[in-house]
Amino acid sequence: MKAKIVRIGNSKGIRLPKPLLEQVGLVDEVDLEVRNGELIISPSDPVRAGWREAAISLAERKEDALLDAPMPTCFDAEEWEW
Repeated sequence: MKAKIVRIGNSKGIRLPKPLLEQVGLVDEVDLEVRNGELIISPSDPVRAGWREAAISLAERKEDALLDAPMPTCFDAEEWEW
């Protein structure tokens, strides 16, 4: 399939047909990459994708402890009331 490069303000872009977008799962945000002289457009992973599963896996393996011991601050001593 061919597409024309069109002017969009100071930039340029291409219009992608809706069926093509749906076929590859492109929605609102994409990742762009140049690889071997080709422009690769791929679906962008949502922010924090997989974090929930990773946290559950860490907890199951008992690897979810804090890396550093908690350190009291002046807020703890002066500004906080129990």
